[in-house]
Amino acid sequence: MAATEDRGSEDDRLDLVFAALADATRRALLARLAEGEATLNELAEPFDMSLQAVSKHLKVLERAGLISRTRDAQRRPARLEPESLAEATTWIEENRRVWEGRIDALGAVVADLVNRE
Repeated sequence: MAATEDRGSEDDRLDLVFAALADATRRALLARLAEGEATLNELAEPFDMSLQAVSKHLKVLERAGLISRTRDAQRRPARLEPESLAEATTWIEENRRVWEGRIDALGAVVADLVNRE
C-alpha cells in the first residue's frame, strides 16, 4: 500500500506543479527567479497588478514547491527551487518517449494500410 500512497503523493506534487505552470504570470515569475532571488516588490515591478495579486501567484508557486521564501530582516526574498521542475521534466520526458513510440507504431500501421491499397 505504501507504493500506492507514494505514487499518489508524487501525482499530487505533479498536479500542483503543472497547475502552477499553467499560468503565464507564474511562468514569468519563475523566469525572473531563474536569474536570482527577488523580493515581492522586485517581482511585481513589471506587472500591471497589485502586490496582493502577485503575492497570491507566489503562494501558488510556493505550494507547488517551485519556489521558497525566507526571511531576511524586513525582506522576504523568493528563490527558485529547481527540484520540482526536475520532477516535472522527468515525467514529461518519460511520457514523451512512450508517445513517440506509439506514434511511430501508428505510422507503421498507416503505411502498411496505404501499401495494401
